[in-house]
Amino acid sequence: MALDAPGAPDGLRNLLQQHVRLLKGGTEFTIPDAGPDRTALIRRTRREVADLLATEGYFSPEIRLDRSEGSNWRLVVEPGARAQITEVSVGFEGELAEDVAQAARRDALRAAWSLPAGRPFRQSDWDRAKQQLLDAVSGRRYAAARFAATRAEVDPDDATVRLSVVIDSGPTFRLGALQVSGLSRLPADLVARYSTIDEGDIYDREALLAFQTGLQSAPQFASVVVDIERDRALASAVPVRVQISEAQSRRIGFGAGVSSNTGYRVEAGYRDVNLLDRGWELSSGLRLEQRRQSLYSDLFFPPDRARHRDSIGFLIDRSDLEGLQVSSQALGVGRSKVRGDIETQITLRLQHEELRPDGAESSSHNTLTANWGWVQRAVDDLLDPRQGYVLEVQVGGGASIAISDQDFVRLYGRYQHYLPVGESDVVVLRAEAGVTLAPSRQGIPQDFLFRAGGAQSVRGYAYQSLGVTEGEATVGGRYLATGSAEYVRWFRPDWGAAFFVDVGDAADSRAEFRLRTGYGVGARWRSPAGPLAVDLAWGHDDARLRLHFGVAVAF
Repeated sequence: MALDAPGAPDGLRNLLQQHVRLLKGGTEFTIPDAGPDRTALIRRTRREVADLLATEGYFSPEIRLDRSEGSNWRLVVEPGARAQITEVSVGFEGELAEDVAQAARRDALRAAWSLPAGRPFRQSDWDRAKQQLLDAVSGRRYAAARFAATRAEVDPDDATVRLSVVIDSGPTFRLGALQVSGLSRLPADLVARYSTIDEGDIYDREALLAFQTGLQSAPQFASVVVDIERDRALASAVPVRVQISEAQSRRIGFGAGVSSNTGYRVEAGYRDVNLLDRGWELSSGLRLEQRRQSLYSDLFFPPDRARHRDSIGFLIDRSDLEGLQVSSQALGVGRSKVRGDIETQITLRLQHEELRPDGAESSSHNTLTANWGWVQRAVDDLLDPRQGYVLEVQVGGGASIAISDQDFVRLYGRYQHYLPVGESDVVVLRAEAGVTLAPSRQGIPQDFLFRAGGAQSVRGYAYQSLGVTEGEATVGGRYLATGSAEYVRWFRPDWGAAFFVDVGDAADSRAEFRLRTGYGVGARWRSPAGPLAVDLAWGHDDARLRLHFGVAVAF
């Protein structure tokens, strides 16, 4: 059986060859020489072809089976003119039609109709347009919206179609109480503490999805489904059903690695996301690096109804970098809030610090500091960004009347921008600046001063080697400014090369500040934890090559 469809588009020809049984059956179908069986087969084939053509907007085709070439049958199809949409009517019933306040929404729904007059008719486009309209109506306020009538009126002689659809919105749905199922070990009020919706809110599908996403990101839950029953009788206060699967509460982890900044590393961590069966999250660990060692423990409490999350923790840290040995012990409390892609945090920290610079006098001091941080991560992918930006601002300090040796205020800002180039490449631009306002740097914790150099800073210089010289050591100064421009060329899905230029310095006064330059090339590999970066950089002022490696994520 051969197909002859003069003037038919390739897509139409492929459609017939894929779905008409006589065309795709090979030797499976044999056309009888005569009799009722052949007549029935021909009728069925014509019906199949006509139905398929109608789905593409061809309503007056000519279809025949030709045996003029002996035993070879030919299916001849002349599709005719494709029907055009000449009229579209979108109407509403129910509360959406009756509420004067919803006039703007009715107009917007009509304007968003995706199959306007003048377009060719296709059944799949018609089905898609109807479903998009129903989804738009039912996605907010009218959860039980349904079709009241749909009609496609075809005039095959004129090859035209008139479309009409009517949506019955039903009543406005308002959210009722949470109905939580699946909890066994976790406290009963934990889901409510993560809730971003309130009783009496007008139903909004996006709001429920945001609530579900927030729960899924909480470590206590393995899986979450949030939905409502679309029963019009429950519209005044429909219960919000939350189906929970609890995650494993306790986990121990071990790791090893290496960093160009702090050397080889081994670490162990312990996490309990349901401490004392209260839904508290305990995260603690021990990290041993060549040039830095730390022991920490943080306790995070579930959020309150204002979406704040409180925490308390301690840190014991020791480092030996660029001739400066720092030993510190800190106890802190914090409050954070995440809203969309913006995270804010307020912390209060009591800290004891001992400094032992090579070739200079040791010192120790106690400080009580407060810090406010704001960061926006507006990127397409946190682990592998190609487009967007990260903006961070910090303000903190201490006062002599509250334990600190002197009054000081630290201001810091960082901006990182990702610009896509072509199908896979990216340009990364980074800038950061900081200043500590104080009469001198004496008595200020190193965390509130600045050093530069190393990966994620000025490559081509050792980690934290740019700063203030004290004896034979490099210590933190009151001023910081760095910048970077990098082009990453991905020549394979998981492998790429980078070309970069970094500038910056840290100093204790503006007069001592001078930009140091580093530039070089690097390799990139897309690992599950994000792109791994290995860079070979030339430090212009030091006149030497240095190797840097780390993870290039939108931190």
